[in-house]
Amino acid sequence: MDFNVPLDGTTITNNQRIVGALPTIQYATDNGAKAVILMSHLGRPDGKRVEKYSLAPVAKELQTLLKRDVTFLNDCVGKEVEEHVAKATGGMFRF
Repeated sequence: MDFNVPLDGTTITNNQRIVGALPTIQYATDNGAKAVILMSHLGRPDGKRVEKYSLAPVAKELQTLLKRDVTFLNDCVGKEVEEHVAKATGGMFRF
């Protein structure tokens, strides 16, 4: 998903890319997906974790738009991520 949305601090100033992804996400959950795992990026952090490029605001916006819980993980690799993905059920959203 391309969730590289414009931010003013931690406030999304244009959620068009998120809204555009909703039909695909909804299709997956409506058609029996065990879980929906989403990954994206913000900015160009040059391979380093940079807090201002966190996708936490995007996860919050998705939760609001979907009216469902969205679990946000601080990374896209590693043991914590593997454990969360393995346990995902009921169409839960992991981000």
